[in-house]
Amino acid sequence: MRTRAWQAADRFRSVDPRLVDAVLALGLTGVAALTGDQYHPDGWPRFDTTAHLFTALIGLPLAARRTFPVSVLVACCLAYAGYLHAGYSPSLNFWGPLVALYGVAARRPPRTVAACAVLVVGVIFLSGLSDPRVKMWTAVLQAVCVPGVVWAFGNGARLLGERNLQLAAVTAQLHREQEWRSRRAVTEEQRRIARELHDIVAHHMSVISVQAGMAGYVFPTAPEKARAALATIAETSQDGLRELRRMLTLLRSGGDEEPDARPGTHADDDRDDERTPYAPMPRLAGLEEAAQRVRATGVPVELRTDGIPRPLPPGVELCAYRVVQEALTNVIKHAPSARVHVLVAYLPDTLEVAVTDDGGGSGGANARVRRPDPANVVRGPGHGLIGMRERARLYGGTVAVGPRTEGGFSVRLTLPVTTARRLGPENRPPA
Repeated sequence: MRTRAWQAADRFRSVDPRLVDAVLALGLTGVAALTGDQYHPDGWPRFDTTAHLFTALIGLPLAARRTFPVSVLVACCLAYAGYLHAGYSPSLNFWGPLVALYGVAARRPPRTVAACAVLVVGVIFLSGLSDPRVKMWTAVLQAVCVPGVVWAFGNGARLLGERNLQLAAVTAQLHREQEWRSRRAVTEEQRRIARELHDIVAHHMSVISVQAGMAGYVFPTAPEKARAALATIAETSQDGLRELRRMLTLLRSGGDEEPDARPGTHADDDRDDERTPYAPMPRLAGLEEAAQRVRATGVPVELRTDGIPRPLPPGVELCAYRVVQEALTNVIKHAPSARVHVLVAYLPDTLEVAVTDDGGGSGGANARVRRPDPANVVRGPGHGLIGMRERARLYGGTVAVGPRTEGGFSVRLTLPVTTARRLGPENRPPA
């Protein structure tokens, strides 16, 4: 029953308001005319053609009370005053000016309503005086209270309409902000995925490219070195595929299940491979493995740690790992004969990572020739350096990239690390 009532109310609200006003005007006019023909109180003239004309002039303008509320009220009041002056019973068309006053109160500011209310009070008071049976205090009370109640209801409708408009505006604004936030979230996620793909693919493919070139070069004269290079290619490709599977699996919503397959088929093997991406993300503990892959390409890498290693937020460790990985990848691409030093410093409130190389020589002019300016080194759009800065900015850190004065190139990452403050006597909460 309640659902049907709400559906009926919704259907009623969907009707054109102008049609509702037209039906209201015709209804009031028709009821007044029919009642006037059948109701003949003593002492009042019969309802003739003139009375019907005044009734139409009072009731029919109400059809335009939403479009021209003030004009409709003035017309109704003047027609009702003429109706009373003609000596007809005041009770038959009493509600016309009041309905018009409600329309004004619901759509115009209080100052305009007050001026219109004075006119309505005047004609209502006149209707009380036209009946000799009504006492003066009753006429005054009627003239003041009835329009006052109508004004209060109309003003409430106006305030409710204004609040509904404000609520609709706020709702529309919230929808726009929600859409903007959704688009921004999608954009940020796309950028994050692009950074991950760049870091994974660029590093591993650079190692594979160098090893493949070396294997082809030394294969006729040193097959053992070629086999070692091919083993490095196989291991690096497996690591890259494993990281790609991990990232792609995490991007799936809820980890969609694969179709059922019989045990012992290739589908089971694939499903086992799909479970491996749920391994933890790369962290600082994996830098030695990454450095070993780079050493296999012929680039000497020295990895050093300062301070006491401690667990850090996974995002911070992933950021540091990817920056080191990208810096090593750039060395493989642009300075394959350089020596690389990687320093990870655990400071009380920050994590500092420095990747420096000597440019391929012992220093001096030769080093500067072997490692040009970064603006000339990075080919294409330069997503690597941009990705470093974006990663660092996500965690409130900074990246300084540039050539060294003594030759070579350096990448320095600084990330703030939030640690729990020790509670000494001065910091303990009161008991």
